[in-house]
Amino acid sequence: GTPQKYDPTFKGPIYDRGCTDIICCVLLVVAIVGYVVVGVVAWTHGDPRKVIHPTDSRGQFCGQQGTPNDPLVLLEFQCPTTQVRPGPLWTVAFPKFPTESGPPPEPPPCPPLIQICVSKCPDRYMTYLNAYRNAASLEYYRNFCTPEFKSSRKAPIEVLKDKECPAMLIPSTPLARRCFPAIEAKKGVIMVGNETTYDDGRGQRRNVTELLEGAKKANVVLETRQLAMKIFEDYTVSWYWIIIGLVIAMVASLIFIVLLRFLAGIMVWVMIVMVILVLGYGIFHCYMEYANLKGEAGSDVSLTDLGFQTDLRVYLHLRQTWLAFLIILCVLEVVIILLLIFLRKRILIAIALIKEASRAIGHVMSSLLFPLCTFFLLCLCIAYWASTAVFLSTSNEAVYKVFNESACTFSGDTCNPETFNTSNVTKTCPDAQCLFAFYGGETAYHKYLIVLQFFNVFMFFWLANFIIALGQVTLAGAFASYYWAFKKPDDMPAFPLFSAFGRALRYHTGSLAFGSLVLAIVQVIRVTLEYLDHRLKAAENKFAKFLLSCLKCCFWCLEKFIKFLNRNAYIMIAIYGTNFCTSARNAFFLLMRNIIRVAVLDKVTDFLLFLGKLLIVGSVGILAFFFFTQRIKLVEDTAPPLNYYWVPILTVIIGSYLIAHGFFSVYGMCVDTLFLCFLEDLERNDGSAEKPYFMSQNLRKLLKKTNKGQPDA
Repeated sequence: GTPQKYDPTFKGPIYDRGCTDIICCVLLVVAIVGYVVVGVVAWTHGDPRKVIHPTDSRGQFCGQQGTPNDPLVLLEFQCPTTQVRPGPLWTVAFPKFPTESGPPPEPPPCPPLIQICVSKCPDRYMTYLNAYRNAASLEYYRNFCTPEFKSSRKAPIEVLKDKECPAMLIPSTPLARRCFPAIEAKKGVIMVGNETTYDDGRGQRRNVTELLEGAKKANVVLETRQLAMKIFEDYTVSWYWIIIGLVIAMVASLIFIVLLRFLAGIMVWVMIVMVILVLGYGIFHCYMEYANLKGEAGSDVSLTDLGFQTDLRVYLHLRQTWLAFLIILCVLEVVIILLLIFLRKRILIAIALIKEASRAIGHVMSSLLFPLCTFFLLCLCIAYWASTAVFLSTSNEAVYKVFNESACTFSGDTCNPETFNTSNVTKTCPDAQCLFAFYGGETAYHKYLIVLQFFNVFMFFWLANFIIALGQVTLAGAFASYYWAFKKPDDMPAFPLFSAFGRALRYHTGSLAFGSLVLAIVQVIRVTLEYLDHRLKAAENKFAKFLLSCLKCCFWCLEKFIKFLNRNAYIMIAIYGTNFCTSARNAFFLLMRNIIRVAVLDKVTDFLLFLGKLLIVGSVGILAFFFFTQRIKLVEDTAPPLNYYWVPILTVIIGSYLIAHGFFSVYGMCVDTLFLCFLEDLERNDGSAEKPYFMSQNLRKLLKKTNKGQPDA
């Protein structure tokens, strides 16, 4: 590319600018209008209750006002087969009954589980054949029969054949509004209701282990629920301490940024030493834990043999865990030390850039609060996407199918339960039933639901990237106003941040839409590749897996490159007001003409800012670790009792990182903007009286540059 030439009229971000990339702006507005229409249509047809509440065989919700189903819990029993079919919910088998002509014929493919709404789950073993002979038992059994079961005078065989009642009841427990077998282990023996066998309703005894396979998923859900409840309990007793930890992280980040303005050089070196010391202590602590576990029973079990455990404290009793932590921290320590040794000279220039960024942020203090605006807009975007996705996924209609035991030409056809009893199906196939099969639909809207879901995902990425781009170009415009002010801060506008925000929305919405659109397309392709990879995990085609891995790697690299290019293009847009393609080209060529400075100076600065985040997160994390594990004697009795002390510790660490990242992202954008302005300054000016440098005096000294004929600013 051609270096920028001196322009005597250039005094920083251009105010006399025009609209750029208007077509993309119009396209974004049209897409947003379409997105709103999709949301309205989804909210009109969708019903999130389908995700939360169970339904009976008629597709009606259990326990909902305005429906005949007042009970709250769902009981399911199975189609007439001789075996209990495993499933995510409790299933009970119906017996086969002989006919006059001999053994019953093989039934067609098994219909979906017949399900009814009940007020509570059964708490005892019972079969219908036994309950039929006892009035009190039959009265109890009525609670688990369909609404059609009215008369006890009906023969038991007819009741079971018409599927009005289950053949047997099993002691169950409610979970997620569904009844699951009350499986428990006592001294290594699997039991249900203190019994190891049960009557299957046909006079045969079965082992309760046959129910275990069908309830495996239920047990996983139950364990997950118990884990979630314990985590929730930990949050209820430690939430105020977590907030205190996050406040400490915020105060530490603010103090760190304020100190950087006045003591940037000292703070950077202190930060480097502190990071090395923190990692060194981590190495020492891991080694001591590793050494102390030597000889203890069970400490030599490998992580692969142990497998996944919901109680993460189990892993801390293994030597292999602390050895892995030790190796990771050692590698990280060595890498940091080697980088500091080889880049020690460039660190001085990076410190000068950080000092300049501190001054710029000091003159634009409102920039520290601007990430809150970006965060709020992103939360709105995420909430709209998530709610639209839920409503779209629940906008299917209840589909009913014809199910029967004997051969029938109408088997599997769609039916209407309201008119089914008067239709020709019941005359041709007396044993046929119209049962709820699944949620679906055959209208044009239902056929294109997958397209609407894809559009929802695409618009989420586009709008999220647009919001991030808006934040970046706003900060870049504010900090560029500082750099190109020859007399700082006298030549700066009164409200640089608001001025930059107004220019971005008024003139460059199209350019921001263009850049975010390109990035969104790449991200959607990456999501599609991840989906394909998930679907092809069980495939044995090694070439397809290899090709998919290559594509995932290539698009990951492409996404990183586009993010880097977009970030610098937005800086050029904020300064010169050019369209996206021109800004991206100029930024790319400017960086390529200074590739050594980009590869070393800019990345060293990013590395130093990363160390700052690491120091804050590490310090707050260590403090939280010692507090919640009650290792600080002064406040030992203050720490709350916890089921898992890692819950508040991880929450504090993640929250501290997000807080530190929010503050340092402003710093990073400031450094990148000043760096590009610095490169432009070197190309435009030569330090003469006609073309003086705009960089600070410290930068001029480090680069051995001077402004001739004018005093240093």
